[in-house]
Amino acid sequence: MAEQNQKYSQFRGQPRLPKFVIPKRYDLKLKPDLVACKFAGAVQISADVVSDTKFVVLNAAELSVNPKSVTFASENKVVEAVEVELFAEDEIVVLEFKESLPIGVGVLSMEFEGTLNDRMKGFYRSTYEHNGEKKNMAVTQFEPADARRCFPCWDEPACKATFKIALEVPSDLVALSNMPIIEEKQNGNLKTVHYQESPIMSTYLVAVVVGLFDYVEDHTPDGINVRVYCQLGKSSQGKFALDVAVKTLGLYKEYFAVPYSLPKLDMIAIPDFAAGAMENYGLVTYRETALLYDEKHSAAANKQRVATVVAHELAHQWFGNLVTMEWWTHLWLNEGFATWVSYLAADSLFPDWQIWTQFLDECTEGLRLDGLAESHPIEVDINHASEIDEIFDAISYRKGASVIRMLQSYLGAESFQRGLASYIKKYACLNAKTEDLWSVLQEESGEPVNKLMNSWTKQQGYPVVSVKVKGQSLEFEQSRFLFSGSHGDGQWIVPITLCGGSYDARKSFLLEAKSETLDVKEFLSASSGHQWIKVNVDQTGFYRVKYDEDLSARLRNAIERKYLSTCDRNGILDDYYSLSMACQQSLTSLLALMGAYREEPEYTVLSNLISVASKVAKIVADSSPELVDDVKLFFINLFQNSAERLGWDPKQGESHLDSMLRGELLTALASFGHEATLEEANRRFRIFLDDRNTPVLPPDLRRAVYVAVMRSVNKSNKSGYDSLLKIYRETDLSQEKTRILGALGSCRDPEVILEFLNFLLSSEVRSQDVVFGLSVSSESREIAWTWLKEKWDHLTKTYGAGFLITRFISAVVSPFSSYEKAAEVEEFFGSRMKPYIARTLKQSIERVHINAAWVKSIRSENDLSEAVKELAHRKY
Repeated sequence: MAEQNQKYSQFRGQPRLPKFVIPKRYDLKLKPDLVACKFAGAVQISADVVSDTKFVVLNAAELSVNPKSVTFASENKVVEAVEVELFAEDEIVVLEFKESLPIGVGVLSMEFEGTLNDRMKGFYRSTYEHNGEKKNMAVTQFEPADARRCFPCWDEPACKATFKIALEVPSDLVALSNMPIIEEKQNGNLKTVHYQESPIMSTYLVAVVVGLFDYVEDHTPDGINVRVYCQLGKSSQGKFALDVAVKTLGLYKEYFAVPYSLPKLDMIAIPDFAAGAMENYGLVTYRETALLYDEKHSAAANKQRVATVVAHELAHQWFGNLVTMEWWTHLWLNEGFATWVSYLAADSLFPDWQIWTQFLDECTEGLRLDGLAESHPIEVDINHASEIDEIFDAISYRKGASVIRMLQSYLGAESFQRGLASYIKKYACLNAKTEDLWSVLQEESGEPVNKLMNSWTKQQGYPVVSVKVKGQSLEFEQSRFLFSGSHGDGQWIVPITLCGGSYDARKSFLLEAKSETLDVKEFLSASSGHQWIKVNVDQTGFYRVKYDEDLSARLRNAIERKYLSTCDRNGILDDYYSLSMACQQSLTSLLALMGAYREEPEYTVLSNLISVASKVAKIVADSSPELVDDVKLFFINLFQNSAERLGWDPKQGESHLDSMLRGELLTALASFGHEATLEEANRRFRIFLDDRNTPVLPPDLRRAVYVAVMRSVNKSNKSGYDSLLKIYRETDLSQEKTRILGALGSCRDPEVILEFLNFLLSSEVRSQDVVFGLSVSSESREIAWTWLKEKWDHLTKTYGAGFLITRFISAVVSPFSSYEKAAEVEEFFGSRMKPYIARTLKQSIERVHINAAWVKSIRSENDLSEAVKELAHRKY
């Protein structure tokens, strides 16, 4: 064996494939067997031999290649392979020929076989029911590095080629790929479907779907055929997404100044799907909840999700598919950009959603992950395919989108758009790196984009900018923000914006040094008395602000008097909450600030307030259990106004945001134990159980009602749990199923939760949906952890490597708040370490440490219990 291990060692353990042969065109034929769950294939790759070699090295994983079928044909001869060797951990196949290959273009041919796996990656199977019978469909999911599980290829984004695909499938099935069908040949109960050759593209964007589907269709004004495919009988649920897609294609054509580059666009809902959606060129795949919208059973939040996901995936048809990142280090360019531009599209189609105020959720999530010492820079070196999965996270998507928005607001919308259009034109059909975008934008705007942006993409973290009044000036000082409160390194070029007393009085500058002083006498002059000063206007910058006591008090007053914009009210709250968690502001003063939001009217601010309140209630339960009832009472009083304004029943013609808010407010009141809300929820639930079409429980209220029902469930009274399971089993709508899974975990009896956790792993729950049930009540943290340890081996078998398994760790571990528990978690995983869980595990343990430090800090606040009593019993 010794010699075997040394063999081909020059090709092993390398992050990238050798470049002595370059693919130009793939002629690919696949024959999936949906009953035996296998597939056979053959590929002829036109490839350019650019340097002297008798080896060809390409990617292949979980495939068997028939050695006799491997040949390389050039103009005047055919060379046969003498060795064909697959290396599983490198995911490569090495082909050795008996002589050097002729320089120039030739055709590499081979035949291979593989399995239609059930792990939602590569060429896999998804199940559906048709006339009461379980059937399989065949689907591909190749991003980031799983095309190699379907056919041998150069599976790197920079190895672009054209693809000519043919499928041999049962005649009664629909078979789709990236391009339109050019011909179908019937042969008994099989047919061979041939597709047009694709334009030049990366392997991760190749797609194939085979199964039974209905569709709805429409055309753009310039004749592009757009279809939405879904399971039989669900086609009407595709109409909303279809309409969004047709309008969005027109919008992007104008924004990027380049038309959509393929003759058709199909979007298809897949029952088993790991991510939310995948932007395959011309054949975009979605999980059902991200594409289907049912007027009767979908909530307003579902509608918004469909619109933003469709807009995100279609943005990729330009940004990602036409112009592609050179390597996964630049993944953020794809994802951050598509996230940002999906808001631009949604805002244009649905102005009343005020979607830019909701963009703050993206920013908040980015700031939340990037405040960990175990975060990572936007640009990450990737040395092995298995490391790519972990960077599909809030840094790439949300921090990515936020720094793009920060740059756009710094350069101005017009200049930014012109720059993007020239970038797309310049790099169409090619690959680009982060710096390529910066230099085009720099040229367009004349600003030092490269220097400014490097400080945000090449180093991890972000600054907190402390602001103090000094005479007639403000003192600004930046330092890295960390939730752990420890001192971090780093210096940024921060675009500071501020306004004082009104949104007309503005200033802006670039803070490049550690600290700087700005003369603001016009903001602080005697006549203006105690006027407010807000830094980071409308939260367009990716940083936090810490104000001195005087400035904080002025802002609290400005919030009460409704002087500030929605984004600013939201940003002040989020920064203050985060500084409190980092033990840099007291919980007492955070609660006082929350009191200023009693008459808050806007959805996004209230939504944020609700999530801050529920996190505060949980941490207080750990630090000072004797204060929990009063803290909950304070929160109930805080949300009561808004809940009464909205009432239980939707009003004719009310706004989309009010529909979303009503459900969130009632869910919060139920989880804080508000009696009247719990009673009304249970009353409506009983009516709903007798009549599923009753108007008393519209989709927007269901989550709140289900959570309320689960609050009273325990092992001696399980009827609510059983009723919800019954509804779960009867519905075929994914959105309703995930809504129920999310509510079942809120039960406070650990024994019931254990039963529920085991149900999650049964065949009744699709493995993509298990994660929706993992956020269990605080009372059940222990049992969930014990359960995770027991099931760990089973889970690693079911999920293998990939991002779904990391969700188990973060959901179960992060809620704890003691140093002992962190040590226990570390010990358990010590012997079970895998590279694809390393980052998530470190982040989760860091969160436990942060919670533990916060608990300790809260226990040392002497005036807390006094303040809590006062707030809880204050009469308004």
